[in-house]
Amino acid sequence: MNWILLVLSGAAGFFWTSPAFAGGIICGGLIVTVNFHLLYRTLKKAFVPNSLTSHHVILAKYYVRFLVSGLLIFVLIFKHIVNPIGLFIGLSVVVVSITLATLLEFKNLLLKEAV
Repeated sequence: MNWILLVLSGAAGFFWTSPAFAGGIICGGLIVTVNFHLLYRTLKKAFVPNSLTSHHVILAKYYVRFLVSGLLIFVLIFKHIVNPIGLFIGLSVVVVSITLATLLEFKNLLLKEAV
């Protein structure tokens, strides 16, 4: 759902706003979506019973991703490559996706109880 929201918001940005604003949406969406998938892979590997990973390794990977993301955001804003508000909207793609998924699950749960 993250990728769909990223494509839809990026396309909407290109049609209704400036290229810098749309670039901000796309760059922010790519940063947060790739980060979210890397976190998913790290946690998935960490909980496999045969290869349990130390929590220090998980935290180290988390902080490396955090630093790289911060550096990318800093360069994008400092060099005026993208619009900061568009970047902020793009960075919210995963939050919107999680909220939509939660609302859909909540709706399905209510419909099951009603039947």
